[in-house]
Amino acid sequence: MAKINTAAAKNPAVIEIDDLDSALLLNLLPDPWFIIDENRHIVRCSEKTRTVFGIDDTWLATHSFQDLVSEDSSISEPLYTNLIASSAEAEIRFKSGDGSYALDARLSISRIPSNHQRGALFFVVVRDVSEHKRTELDLLRFYNIAHYTINPVEITDTHGNIIYVNPAFERASGYSRDEMIGKNPRLFGSGRHPKSFWEQMWKTINAGSVWVGKIENRKKDGTPFYSQLLISPIIDGNKKVIGYFGVHRDISEQKFLEEQLAHAQKMEMIGTMAAGIAHEVGNPLASISSIVQVVQRTTDDAFAKEKLELVKSQVNRISKIIRDLVDFSRPSNYQIQPTDITKCVLQAVEIVKAGKKAKQVTFEMNLKEALPLLHLVPDQIEQVFINIFMNAVDAVSMNPPGKPQQISVTTFEEGEEISVAIQDTGRGIAEENLPKIFEPFFTTKKVGEGTGLGLWVSYGIIKTFQGDIQVESSEEQGTTFTITLPIRSA
Repeated sequence: MAKINTAAAKNPAVIEIDDLDSALLLNLLPDPWFIIDENRHIVRCSEKTRTVFGIDDTWLATHSFQDLVSEDSSISEPLYTNLIASSAEAEIRFKSGDGSYALDARLSISRIPSNHQRGALFFVVVRDVSEHKRTELDLLRFYNIAHYTINPVEITDTHGNIIYVNPAFERASGYSRDEMIGKNPRLFGSGRHPKSFWEQMWKTINAGSVWVGKIENRKKDGTPFYSQLLISPIIDGNKKVIGYFGVHRDISEQKFLEEQLAHAQKMEMIGTMAAGIAHEVGNPLASISSIVQVVQRTTDDAFAKEKLELVKSQVNRISKIIRDLVDFSRPSNYQIQPTDITKCVLQAVEIVKAGKKAKQVTFEMNLKEALPLLHLVPDQIEQVFINIFMNAVDAVSMNPPGKPQQISVTTFEEGEEISVAIQDTGRGIAEENLPKIFEPFFTTKKVGEGTGLGLWVSYGIIKTFQGDIQVESSEEQGTTFTITLPIRSA
């Protein structure tokens, strides 16, 4: 330890070190240091200390070490004593000689054996941790951004194993944090993307570049989760990739709207085509029908009459298809008027009940009273209900003995909309067929039992009135069609 020369001290605030080697050694220390007495007056400090804190001999003559300690980091007497006794460190914020912020530091105090007239002396080392504190604060900020953002965030190691997920990722995936940490993101992969898709992703991020792509994942319950994924490599100071940071942006709603738009465009195209078909087929068909009727009136041959009746029935079937096509493709000539939706439902039920298949079917009506009038074309909306009721009757009529043949109708008002739910206890619709049921000519019935146009036409009518029609179904569990129509002022 350096020897303190007290006899040669001319300035009571300064003491000299008579060991040149010790003096040089102290000035080579990388951290600012002080020698202070029991009253915390500074009796010696390095040139670096003077520079860092902006102090000189004049300042040293009139201030103490405590004047460099920030008000929010005052060193209490017990702390001071403990630092000396234990050689421990304390984190202290310092200010410069002019009172401005200087640095955050780890402070250590050691007793110096000395016979100095002021009594005991202490060697104080101030190790600057300002950069470390700033880094910690930056990390805390970035952590909070990642943790509390509404976008799902994941961080993986270089092998792709998950080391962090934020709460939004837990909500989006349905998995808990503990279920995902240490696992590969394949845990919620959909299998819908080819191997080459992921190879290109790895090639990009391993090269240190950012990769962006649209992906389909699967939640824990199996439902799809669509997102735009951005993966950025995490690179250390040596330009080495040490992990990957992934941010998901939920595009499920966008995906749904894109599908709706594509469906609407498809239906528009089909409607245009349907108008052309109806025109080209309608005229020749009318001629055929006229010829059949003429021949029927002029022949007595039983065989010919039987075959002509068959031709006539098929002509009528084609005519109905053409009428449905025309109804869908041509703007309605009917006048929109205030319509009692409950009355339309009841009239449709009475028409369907007249059919032979409906004799064994029970209709359960749960109709809300005094629903607002809707601005619709009554005949068209009634046709929608008839189409759906007839499909429901066909479905429940195929139930095995003992299973009830029941159709339930419920109406209710919610916000600015009125909904009509039609539920049957039939065989249900296979999952793979659900996306197709509103497409023209799609039917699961036997040949000759359905045209596949009823639901297509119904869909077009409901959309014309800015409504919506949804279907829920499970095989052997029945089907529910829900028609929603907006309440609009006259």
